[in-house]
Amino acid sequence: MKLGFGLYRHMLNEEHYRFAKQCGATHIIVHLVDYFGHDKNNKDSANQPIGEGEGWGTAGSGKLWSLEELLRLKKEINKHGLEWEAIENFDPSIWHDILLDGPKKEEQMELVKEQIRIVGQAGIPVFGYNFSLAGVSSRTVGPYARGDAESVGMEGSVDESPIPNGMVWNMVYDENSPGGSMPRISHDELWSRLQYFLNNIIPVAEEAGVTMAAHPDDPPMPYVRNTPRLVFQPDMYQKLVDMKPSKSNALEFCLGSVAEMTEGDVHDATDHYSKQNNIAYIHFRNIVGKVPNYKEVFIDEGDIDMLRILKILKENGFEGTLIPDHTPQMSCDGPWYAGMAYAMGYMKAAMEIVKIDY
Repeated sequence: MKLGFGLYRHMLNEEHYRFAKQCGATHIIVHLVDYFGHDKNNKDSANQPIGEGEGWGTAGSGKLWSLEELLRLKKEINKHGLEWEAIENFDPSIWHDILLDGPKKEEQMELVKEQIRIVGQAGIPVFGYNFSLAGVSSRTVGPYARGDAESVGMEGSVDESPIPNGMVWNMVYDENSPGGSMPRISHDELWSRLQYFLNNIIPVAEEAGVTMAAHPDDPPMPYVRNTPRLVFQPDMYQKLVDMKPSKSNALEFCLGSVAEMTEGDVHDATDHYSKQNNIAYIHFRNIVGKVPNYKEVFIDEGDIDMLRILKILKENGFEGTLIPDHTPQMSCDGPWYAGMAYAMGYMKAAMEIVKIDY
């Protein structure tokens, strides 16, 4: 098992590599999409992106991340004694019509295939993604964690406002959209779009030596912003892996999102999917409650028994990476750093207690 650390695009620098190493991380999960383009998403105190109905900012230029760019970044990560484990999420500018079943979906599928080939050539073993139209939405910010630490959650309601045309996955891919909003579709239609994606991308990922890792919905509600969700109950993950059985069709297993689901039990789900060897890497965080009323809290105060999770993973031979993903913000000059250091210290100690090699 590996102790990892997640970094947003603006954190890909020496300061944050050193911080990750100092916390005990050996592996890095990288977000190459810039989620912090909106004014509300201050990069100086970046915990996780909050853009509400306006989204997270503008998507990229439609260009692929080049092999040269990835190798340069990998060299910088390796220089600090760290390994690059995964990229998390495609830029909406290269796959919005795959999500939307739009006119450019076949052209964009070729872009996505080439991106996976490039990632494989760079020696990056995992690519996480979230097949979602609304993305992460409907959350609130408040003093939800111990000692009134600022965190995120839901307070009983979901955002039902339609997504404007030109936006998907919380990001604007077309600033010149003529207006209107995304039409409502069924769950079956969204699953059909996912099937098209998996049928095309998994054979390429197998050849490239890359594992695709699907994130569950956050928050796990049936509909968010008038759009259906895919994985909002634990058993829906099974449907996803069964659609295209392959070692390259795996899960980005977010403990918090799974625990927020109204059905099932996060410990049982962890046992089920880790026994199948279907988990690529894990967002190791804690929550209190279920949708639509839940709060993200410190790693040691939530509904999830984190030591029990580690024992299950050890028993089932899980060898992937655990990252804290995000944490409550602590009351000091460096709230993000303090929150992450606290989570990493807990994880390191917990792995020692359970006698996990990392």
